[in-house]
Amino acid sequence: MSAQTPTDQYDTLNREFRWHVPQDFNIADWCCARWARQRNRVAIYVDDELAGDRAITYAELQREANRLSHLLQSLNVSRGARVAIVMPQRPEVAVAHIACHQLGAIAMPMSVLFGPDALEYRLQDSEASVVIVDQAGLPNIASVRARCARLKHVISVDAHAPRAIAWQEAMQSQSDRFTPVGTRATDPALLIYTSGTTGSPKGALMPQSALIGNLTGFVASQNWFPKDNDVFWSPADWAWTGGLMDALLPALYFGRPLPVPHRAEDDDEGRARAAPAVRPEASRNHERR
Repeated sequence: MSAQTPTDQYDTLNREFRWHVPQDFNIADWCCARWARQRNRVAIYVDDELAGDRAITYAELQREANRLSHLLQSLNVSRGARVAIVMPQRPEVAVAHIACHQLGAIAMPMSVLFGPDALEYRLQDSEASVVIVDQAGLPNIASVRARCARLKHVISVDAHAPRAIAWQEAMQSQSDRFTPVGTRATDPALLIYTSGTTGSPKGALMPQSALIGNLTGFVASQNWFPKDNDVFWSPADWAWTGGLMDALLPALYFGRPLPVPHRAEDDDEGRARAAPAVRPEASRNHERR
């Protein structure tokens, strides 16, 4: 048997490559709605020590996003409004992004590692009207809320706090059907701030089509993802472009599942706190199937 010689296809790929950007494009539609029509297609595997492991389908993800879109609308969030998302890797982050995009709102992810000063600067500069945060980030948000004049509402996940809207209770009363707005590929979708290593952090406003522009590098860097039965996982925080644009959104765009480690535990004083974002066994439990 003769060994096969690898073929260098760079010249052909370079010559024949073309951008295909439709006039109308929405991240929520391409990353969730189209896959939700396949009722049993899995979007997220949740590795949860307390509640037990479970699979969330694209259909379930879409229904939760529809409920959140209605909730955000009731808070006067509309096209162009900024919605901050301060959570680690967990299903509600995906729900929040889908909900914002199908509403025409601008999702603004922020890291749970940010302290009060970093959060306050970004909230003030962006004029975000709503923050979605879990119990780990709630104290920092509460400490700066009064100084953020445009911040009208805080939605808390897995936590109750004064003047905060409890996610679980608020979502129960919302319809799981929602008619998404139409968006052009050039309409704004994401607001992500630079780290601020040289001067103040600067907000980078990205259009819906930014995801399309990122896909080529993602596919090539991940050995031509997706292949049959691929499951994608990365330890990168979904608040950073490396986690959002190179993990969460591309995996959903291709209709593939992501494993998400999620649990909460009590500290020495009995208060709920977030566990580390990654457990080593998580990546092993959800390899290709």
